[in-house]
Amino acid sequence: MLRKPSDPRLSNPKGVSEEGGALERPTTSITDLLVRLGGLAFIDAVALWFAYRLFSNGAAVIGGLVLFITLLVNVIFLFNGLYPWRWLAPGLVLLILMVVYPVVYMVYIAFTNYGDGHLLTKEQVVAQLGTQYFSGEGGATYKWTAFRSDDGRFLIHLEDEQGNTFVASKENGIRPATPELLGGAPVGGELPEQINGYQQLKRLQVLRYLGDLNKLGITGEQGPLRFNSLDSASIQQRRFTYDPATDQLRNNETGKVYTPKDGFFTAPDGERVTPGFAAVVGWRNFARIFTSPEIRQPFLGVFVWTVLFALLSVLTTFSLGLAMAMVLNDKQLPVRGLWRSLIIIPYTIPAFISALIWVGLFNTVHGPINKALESLFGISPDWFSDANLAKIMILAINLWLGFPYMMVICLGALQSIPSDMYEAADLDGAGPIQKFRSLTLPLLLVAVAPLLVGSFAFNFNNFTLIELVTEGNPPDPNGASVAGQTDILISYTYRLAFASGRGTDFGLAAAISLIIFMIVAAITIFNFRLTRRLEEVT
Repeated sequence: MLRKPSDPRLSNPKGVSEEGGALERPTTSITDLLVRLGGLAFIDAVALWFAYRLFSNGAAVIGGLVLFITLLVNVIFLFNGLYPWRWLAPGLVLLILMVVYPVVYMVYIAFTNYGDGHLLTKEQVVAQLGTQYFSGEGGATYKWTAFRSDDGRFLIHLEDEQGNTFVASKENGIRPATPELLGGAPVGGELPEQINGYQQLKRLQVLRYLGDLNKLGITGEQGPLRFNSLDSASIQQRRFTYDPATDQLRNNETGKVYTPKDGFFTAPDGERVTPGFAAVVGWRNFARIFTSPEIRQPFLGVFVWTVLFALLSVLTTFSLGLAMAMVLNDKQLPVRGLWRSLIIIPYTIPAFISALIWVGLFNTVHGPINKALESLFGISPDWFSDANLAKIMILAINLWLGFPYMMVICLGALQSIPSDMYEAADLDGAGPIQKFRSLTLPLLLVAVAPLLVGSFAFNFNNFTLIELVTEGNPPDPNGASVAGQTDILISYTYRLAFASGRGTDFGLAAAISLIIFMIVAAITIFNFRLTRRLEEVT
């Protein structure tokens, strides 16, 4: 005789009471609540400390994102009504940090001029320009000697070009020298080794403290005192003054006024102050892609080769992988386990190592492949100088790297096809080719088509293989573009934005990456629609 469960959730799994209402969620125990609150307290403490450091270093956006995620986690774990979301919380947090934020940030960078010459914010540029000084008209120049006390304070003895002497310090500024200020020594005489507890610094010691002396902020009537060298100091003035009210920068030496424009403080005559600062420039990066000849002209050729490279890589690896899977799926094949282990070896070796090994195998002088071809057919192809041969070489290497993966997924898909379908086909008199074309391949594609789409997207952005094997070479014979003849879109973007000898251009790279993303997304959506149609037909 079965005993009736005491827990209503076991006898009523749908969560409906006998009166038709929803069952209440069990009350949380004190221990569970304390553990939950303790875990949240630890997470909140770490998150608040991390957010504080981010805000202190000027990363307000990511700091705000950390606080938002922390608040979201607290809400999910404090309210029982959001219980199912607790299982999704770790994945949701990683999705926001690792996917959503980088994509949003890349889109933002695509509309800015962020790159060499524009790496700092406007506030950082203003602060940097504020450290520039110049010697104004009538500014005094001094010979100087430094004295230092045991507690780290400095006393400076100054002598101008007319022989007048002064004593300078952070606390009292610059004052005419007197015997009292010189510790009883006569004015204009030989300086003593010690003045009122300050010890005279030797030349090597002065070199150590030169940076600290310029940070003292000693100021005279005409301006701050700056130590130009180990022998010379002068009264100088700040070269630039920034007015936050008008958002203008003034050059105190020339009198020019600069206003922010396209990431630079720019004068009316077009003169710019460097460095520039990061600023939003709208669609300028995208306009450069379609209007700049060095970018627009090779773009079409690179795009066509990228599509061909991705398609041929998927086609060749899938064909060889399927062929090997069909052979290994034969139960009459002896030592099938050994063959499977041997064939999967290329997939277990990191692509970085395999690609470099293949570069050595294809070496035109000492490579085993060329030596074999020369001994058999009397030819020695120049794989790295001829564009067509270089593309064939890349496809061959990618075939070696990719076919074991295709073999594994095809082998699993073949084993999932019911054997009675083949028995029925045999009864109908179907031959091997007809069974493959009408039965095996359609059922196989339904299972592996999404993986083929993923493989296409991966090869569309297979930067590692191109960079390790050819680095995009051979170069353009006309020398008009930074794109090599084996560059795909992603490696072309890298070369254009970072490796063209003109420094870094993150804004342009982000704009091209966004276009690549849109192209891959469009092709992927199209392929998925074809896959859905294939599944419906099947």
